[in-house]
Amino acid sequence: MSIKLERILYPTDFSEFSLHAMPHALALADAFGASLNCLHVVDEAYQYWSSMGPESIPVGPPPEDIVAAAETRIKHFADEHFADRQEVPTTCVRLGRPFAEIIGYAREIDADIIVMATHGRGAIAHMLLGSTTEKVVRKAACAVLTVRAADHKFVMP
Repeated sequence: MSIKLERILYPTDFSEFSLHAMPHALALADAFGASLNCLHVVDEAYQYWSSMGPESIPVGPPPEDIVAAAETRIKHFADEHFADRQEVPTTCVRLGRPFAEIIGYAREIDADIIVMATHGRGAIAHMLLGSTTEKVVRKAACAVLTVRAADHKFVMP
């Protein structure tokens, strides 16, 4: 049995953690001659309301402004990290729940693999915040490669 990768999805939140997965995504793209898709999801939960009802006002800027800023940022991100590549990755920004948007976009592009970082939060933070990576691993239809930071230390739960 041989593995054939044609489309790779690399989701990023622009954090230092997400950069640890990039070399893996690039190496796979090069080794298999696959296209690389870079996705950033603006978490819809950023918008908290100060009260309920028709008179409530948003605490943050409108979603369109956040998405526009993210589109500018992903363009700069691609220019900074992928400028020397022959085939420039496709970039995309989505608004929604990160794990659902990552899985949905992977399905749309018929991704063969998702390459993403894991933040390695502690048990309490994980319990309270959940894990986007864990949800993607459990629910994605394609393979998922998770990458930890090289200096990550194993801690027995």
